[in-house]
Amino acid sequence: DNVLRSFRVAKVFRENSDKINCFDFSPNGETVISSSDDDSIVLYDCQEGKPKRTLYSKKYGVDLIRYTHAANTVVYSSNKIDDTIRYLSLHDNKYIRYFPGHTKRVVALSMSPVDDTFISGSLDKTIRLWDLRSPNCQGLMHLQGKPVCSFDPEGLIFAAGVNSEMVKLYDLRSFDKGPFATFKMQYDRTCEWTGLKFSNDGKLILISTNGGFIRLIDAFKGAVLHTFGGYNNSKAVTLEASFTPDSQFIMIGSEDGKIHVWNGESGMKVAVLDGKHTGPITCLQFNPKFMTFASACSNMAFWLPTIDD
Repeated sequence: DNVLRSFRVAKVFRENSDKINCFDFSPNGETVISSSDDDSIVLYDCQEGKPKRTLYSKKYGVDLIRYTHAANTVVYSSNKIDDTIRYLSLHDNKYIRYFPGHTKRVVALSMSPVDDTFISGSLDKTIRLWDLRSPNCQGLMHLQGKPVCSFDPEGLIFAAGVNSEMVKLYDLRSFDKGPFATFKMQYDRTCEWTGLKFSNDGKLILISTNGGFIRLIDAFKGAVLHTFGGYNNSKAVTLEASFTPDSQFIMIGSEDGKIHVWNGESGMKVAVLDGKHTGPITCLQFNPKFMTFASACSNMAFWLPTIDD
């Protein structure tokens, strides 16, 4: 608790002219890459704390950027022209492959933690399973509503949140047989689900919404363990919620530039950190390897603990 309370903004970067819609840390924690509504992709060096490169995707736009397992390659969704997912090599800024198929905007993209598989969910009410080595969709699921989806940390199962009221768990090897578990939640008319994440230990699932609360559920039984609220989100913004790497704490930004942190076990709020952000904190993630996290509105902020052990 004390360490989290001690976090302060160490550096702010103003590379973007519009909101940062997504960012992703590399698996080794050494870099972070962001996508923005201004069509730019910015690569930051986490160890030196500085921007390294900026690339542009002016024609198609860029959203939901994710590192793949190969160094220097990313996949991202488009927010202009079409809904194709693009696979980009960063070192020469060339596309390796396109993944066409979705007919409406892609709202969820999750890379397998173990191999070259990834899944995407779209407003066309489908979830598609892909392999980086092939442009063809490897699997297709039709759902009743808008999906959010994510892999578990072992890469064996994935979870789909459907219609903002159900979580379905699928085994990757036999997902065409349907879900092996379905958890129904209380439907809340005031908001919709915007994201779903597993904790690193695989025991918990965090559901984020565009309302004033997020939910923590048991990944095995589907029971709601805690509902966290008390942060500002009056304009139904998509705010990213995240676990700390030890799966113990949950954090989310708010529209007033503050970050709220809870203890996942007790459900108690342990900190409210002021990020001095100029707009809503749409993106927030902890570095997977180092004791630092990043938060973003149209600016990117790197945080460090100030505690003396």
